[in-house]
Amino acid sequence: MSLPLLLFFFQFLSPSLQQFPRPCTTPDVLRSKRCCPVWPGDGSVCGSLSGRGFCQDVTVSDLPNGPQYPHSGLDDREQWPLVFYNQTCQCAGNYMGFDCGECKFGYFGANCGERRESVRKNIFQLSVSERQRFISYLNLAKTTVSPDYMIVTGVYSQMNNGSTPMFTNISVYDLFVWMHYYVSRDALLGGPGNVWADIDFAHESAAFLPWHRVYLLFWEHEIRKLTGDFNFTIPYWDWRDAQDCQVCTDELMGARSPLNPNLISPSSVFSSWKVICSQPEDYNQREVLCDGSPEGPLLRNPGNHDPNRVPRLPTSADVESVLSLTEYETGLMDRSANMSFRNALEGFASPETGLAVTGQSLMHNSLHVFMNGSMSSVQGSANDPIFLLHHAFIDSIFEQWLRRHQPPRTHYPTANAPIGHNDGFYMVPFIPLYRNGDYFLSTKALGYEYAYLQDPSQRFVQEFLTPYLEQAQQIWRWLLAAGLLGAAVAGIIATIITVACRRRLKRRKSSAYGERQPLLNSSEEEGSTSYQTTL
Repeated sequence: MSLPLLLFFFQFLSPSLQQFPRPCTTPDVLRSKRCCPVWPGDGSVCGSLSGRGFCQDVTVSDLPNGPQYPHSGLDDREQWPLVFYNQTCQCAGNYMGFDCGECKFGYFGANCGERRESVRKNIFQLSVSERQRFISYLNLAKTTVSPDYMIVTGVYSQMNNGSTPMFTNISVYDLFVWMHYYVSRDALLGGPGNVWADIDFAHESAAFLPWHRVYLLFWEHEIRKLTGDFNFTIPYWDWRDAQDCQVCTDELMGARSPLNPNLISPSSVFSSWKVICSQPEDYNQREVLCDGSPEGPLLRNPGNHDPNRVPRLPTSADVESVLSLTEYETGLMDRSANMSFRNALEGFASPETGLAVTGQSLMHNSLHVFMNGSMSSVQGSANDPIFLLHHAFIDSIFEQWLRRHQPPRTHYPTANAPIGHNDGFYMVPFIPLYRNGDYFLSTKALGYEYAYLQDPSQRFVQEFLTPYLEQAQQIWRWLLAAGLLGAAVAGIIATIITVACRRRLKRRKSSAYGERQPLLNSSEEEGSTSYQTTL
């Protein structure tokens, strides 16, 4: 069966678990605020009959936030998810999901009892087939409408207390684009253009790294279910010391179009992609949310950015300097923080000094600006699939820091961080619910690893030996056929040579006793003895 046919088949078999779960978008659920779907496996709410979970009241943290957002009761994301739901499924053991029908990250099997560690690889260490598979999975996700969850297209106050739901369908890939938009959008305060911009539940403070860690894990999880390939992992781009966009080739994420430097090459599948959620100023002026409608082609013009803002891409020395910072958060725990590992890695502080800077985009931020297109806008940046490769590498740097400094959870702020970033705050807009502080821990506990962080022997197997073995596995039929053909030809040649030699030997034996001509002569005149040899 061909790969496209398999992908088409699997997309109808895979349940999903992202927000907003389709079972929780009905008027009855919205009015009751009870998002506790039935698990189809046993027909009970949250799979309670099978011991998977139960419906529970949501308790949110009441610890104070920082001063960056001074309002209250104006934004649906405040005290997430209470505006929409005050009861959700609480899963037991290794179970996860909006109905407890899935396994926690790192667990597999019918009863989620199999522990497995997946390895994220350098994209340049992938085999040809792995690269092609990754691109095909991206495109499948972009073109497959999710059967299990939807996006919200209006604020709750417009829904008449839930009686008139405002949700719409979205593709698997675009759901994650929308999620990144929704978590970072401005707060609508009422009236055209009346917004509060200094609010972001996933950037510019402590939750930046844990939030994106969960975001990538969920994306990886959804691709596995969509394709049926449970060995899939997101590759990373190690951009240290890069001079240009190394992944911008038609074999990978798309080269530059020869017709328009702002577009993707027509030879790449990404040239046909349409972006969503890329016009925040328009949404603010119209007092609306992004509804997932296509808004034009994917834009990218790497390197043609403002060099004063991004003088160069990060170096190996920059990464090492950032890793040497011992404090996760400091000061007001926002973009003004000095000597903060999070702030330096995010790119609001200098990697050399650790001091906050203005007017420049460094480290993580520099890659976004360098791409000079769809990826340069925070709210719409996930439209560009390079986003995944970039954030996987950022996550790996976070992992290096955790392993080097081994901070206790108490190093993660419990109070006074900007809204949405305290330890106990639930991540917007995830359902099932995840607290920020729960993901301030090593990838080892979450079931995945990075190839370049493995010990040397494991790294050799993952980055060098495995790709060649996989290639050999894929072409073994042709190798076997070539071997058999070569053996047959060699056998024929050997037979011919053997027969010829036997015939020649037979002729020589038949005339051996009649041979009288010398094979070596030396004349008497030369004063030497004549040597005569007879065969």
